[in-house]
Parts: sequence; C-alpha cells; structure tokens
Amino acid sequence: MSFSTLDDISSTVQSKIATVLAQQETYTQLIIIFVIYLLSWFLASRIRRHSLLKAAPTPDDPNTPPSQSLLRKFSTLIFPLLAISLLRISVDLTYIALKEGWLVKTALTVALLLLFNTVVKIFVRSPFLASVFRWVGIPILFLHMVGVLAGIIHILESISFSVGNISVSAFGVTRVAIFGSVLFWLGRVSNNTGQDIIRRQQQFDIRTREVMAKLFEIGLFILIFLLLLQIMGVNLTALAVFGGAVGVGLGFGLQSIAANFISGIIILLDRSISIGDYIELDDGRTGIVRQLNMRSTTLETFDGKDIMVPNEKFIGNTFTNWTHKNKKQRYRVDFSVAYHTNVRELVSLIKTVVSEHPQVMSGNNLPIEEQPDCEIDSFGDSGINMFVEFWMEGIDDGENRVGGDLMLMILEALQQNGYEIPFPQREVRVLNTEANIHNAKIT
Repeated sequence: MSFSTLDDISSTVQSKIATVLAQQETYTQLIIIFVIYLLSWFLASRIRRHSLLKAAPTPDDPNTPPSQSLLRKFSTLIFPLLAISLLRISVDLTYIALKEGWLVKTALTVALLLLFNTVVKIFVRSPFLASVFRWVGIPILFLHMVGVLAGIIHILESISFSVGNISVSAFGVTRVAIFGSVLFWLGRVSNNTGQDIIRRQQQFDIRTREVMAKLFEIGLFILIFLLLLQIMGVNLTALAVFGGAVGVGLGFGLQSIAANFISGIIILLDRSISIGDYIELDDGRTGIVRQLNMRSTTLETFDGKDIMVPNEKFIGNTFTNWTHKNKKQRYRVDFSVAYHTNVRELVSLIKTVVSEHPQVMSGNNLPIEEQPDCEIDSFGDSGINMFVEFWMEGIDDGENRVGGDLMLMILEALQQNGYEIPFPQREVRVLNTEANIHNAKIT
C-alpha cells in the first residue's frame, strides 16, 4: 500500500469525523446518553435504599446467608441494567426523532459488554471459567451487537457432514459446546446455592429440608438435561417413546437402585432416621448417622470408619435407633463382693460414687427411676453379684466412656473402704487319710 493511499484514507477519516462533530444530532445523542446514565444512577440509588438491599451484608462474608449474599450481588447490577434498558428504548426513539442513533447504539453495545464482564466477575469464582467466559462470551456478544454474528453462523452451518440420517455442522457442535458448558455451570451453581438456602430454613425440621434439597437437585438435573437435549435438536416426543421402552428394560436391571431411591424418600418423610442418630443394625454394627443420601445412609463408627448402608435395609430389616426420640440412655455396670460384706452400706457407697461422675444424671430433682441405683443381681459361687444402673446423655461408647470410668471408680472405692472382691476358689479335701498312709508305707 502506497503512502498516497494511506493519505487518502486518513483524509477520508478526518473528513467524516469533522462531519460527525459538526452535526447537531451527535451532541443530542451525547446529551441523551448523559441523561440516561444520570437517571439510572438516581433510580438505582433509590432502589438500593430499600430495606432488604440495605440490610444485606457483604457477599464475601462467609457467615452471610446465601439468599442475602445473592441479593447483594444482584443489587450491584441495578444501575447497569437500568442504563441498558433506557439505552435500548432510546435507540428506537432517536432513529424516529433524529433519523439516526448510531452513537446511542454504540453506547448500548459498550454497556452490554461491561455488564457481561461484571456478571462474570461477580458470579464466576473459578479463574479458568471466568477466562473462558470473557474470551468466548464477549466476542460473541460484540459480533451480535454489530450485526456480524448472523453471517458467521451461516458460514458455520455450511460446514457440515452427514452420517446416515444424521447431519452434523460446525455451528451445531459449537452451539452445544458453548451452551452445554453454560448450562452445566448454571446447574452446578444453582444446585449448590439452592440446597444451601433450603438447608438454612430453620422453620422446617432437618428431614423436611433434606427432602426438599434432594427433590430440588433432581428437578434441576432433569431441567438441565431437557434443555441440553433441546439445544442438541433432539425431538423430545420421540425421546419420550424411546425412554418408555428403555425404562421397562432398565427397570429389571436397576430395581435395586430404584428400591434404594424410594426407600430414601420414605426414610426422610417418615422421620425414622435423622442426622446424629445412633443406629444399631441387625448384624450388630453400630454408628452415628452422618449423611442421608437417596441411595444409601452413611454411619460413622467410633473408630473412624464409614458404613454405607443401602436405604432399603432400613425399610425391610430391623434396626435399633438408640437416640431417635430421647438422647438419654440407661446403662449398668456389674461387679461382685464377698459374702461377708455389709451390702446395705455398700449400696449407699456405690450410689454416692457413681453420682460423682459428671456425665451421670443424678440429683434429687430427678425422678427416682432416673437416679443411680445399686442392687443385688444374684448369688454366685464365689460372692454376691451386684450391679449399678445409671442414666446419661448420649451413648456410652467412643468419646463417652462412662462405663469404663465407673468401673475404675467402683474398684478404687472398694479397695479404699476394705471391701473384698471375690475370685474363684477351690477347696481340696483328702478322704480316708489312714488308708492312704498305710499304702504309702507298703510301697
């Protein structure tokens, strides 16, 4: 390209700029844009004074409830949304009144690009996803605003190949990749936020919140799946017929999964199990319920292991829920004393010793049946078998080794007060002593 050509282009550009600056319509559009932004700022400030928005804490605060954090994030978008709405209306009005509106339309394009970048900055926490949205979304939005995107789509649609009755185009693959990624990201964010909001609703009990959270997750997954199929161009009517046929076939192979899923719903609704309950299975395994899923229930044992129990086990088999309605439990400790023991004094001593443990429920304000009690169990071969019963909050295992503490306290009390702890003894008698001695001399 010669210097003369560059000079001609430069002169043409300068003349056009001079012509634009000399037009009254240009300054009218600048005034319209200025008034729109001023009006948008005024309206946004008035809306933010609303009590809900004003009381919403900082979204970056970890203690902020998800609903209030989301409300505060959206409140930052009020000003650009108002400006974009007014600019979009002004584009048509300026074309009618001034016969041109390119400057207002340019301002609208810039405002949309800035809004998109702000949304990505606020709502996308992953740096990688934020970069993808900026480098892919902003160019697409810009091409659409300048009217070039339709031509690019037409070119991509022309690049295609067919496999049987299936036609695949470059535009179709690009559309599924872009919108599919956006849908999955929206689904994940919506699922995490929605479940967090549901689980914070203290007016519902924990079982109802879990049911609502799981149903929300399932409904959102189905919605995302249907939208993705719609983007891929799949006929949902044909899919329904095909799905019915496949469902019958899969029903026989997946009946165990379906049974666990339905059992999970029943468990959450009938409130037989909740988080924190101490469960004893029919095979003797025990653990604390840590998580309720639609397929299984997680029991954490006191030695740190997790037991994954299928939900149908709780519907078809017998199990013991130690802490379902009442966290208080009754336990007993057995011990023995010699037959010459003053049992009445011993009973009073053992009751006093057991009552001194901080986790044992004791005191005159409790009913007589919940106070520590020491009794005779049976008469053994070597001594008197006794036991002490006590009530405590929680389970006597793991962190609450109350039974072991009481056995040590009882042993020390018996030793300090001179009580004898019997042990098995055998008495050997030699019969017909004289005959044995005579035989020994002969030998």
